[in-house]
Amino acid sequence: MAIKRIRPGARLSGASVHHGLCWLAGQTADDLTQDVKGQTKQILDKIDSILAEAGTDKKKLLTVQIWLSDMRFFADMNSVYDQWLYKDSPPARATVESRLATPGHLVEIGGVAAI
Repeated sequence: MAIKRIRPGARLSGASVHHGLCWLAGQTADDLTQDVKGQTKQILDKIDSILAEAGTDKKKLLTVQIWLSDMRFFADMNSVYDQWLYKDSPPARATVESRLATPGHLVEIGGVAAI
């Protein structure tokens, strides 16, 4: 079975599709002037778009990994994530605090979805 690369770049692809799974790279916001809520919204919109390009959607997410630059942002990030999520099909999830690519990056989200 062939591997499909979605939005390939010089260093990474936005996602890779293989054997009925879509493996999302960690997604970050483009507008780093936004607070964690704004960055989370940007990322979730990006994930929706990538999943659609892969032929799936957030209802088929199996697992999600969230990296926060500071756990103080946990409630604000969740306030956006919870509105985005389908309540009847939540994926397995882990959220950790981590130093991200730049001080402006407040959140990064990746995961795996079934096709």
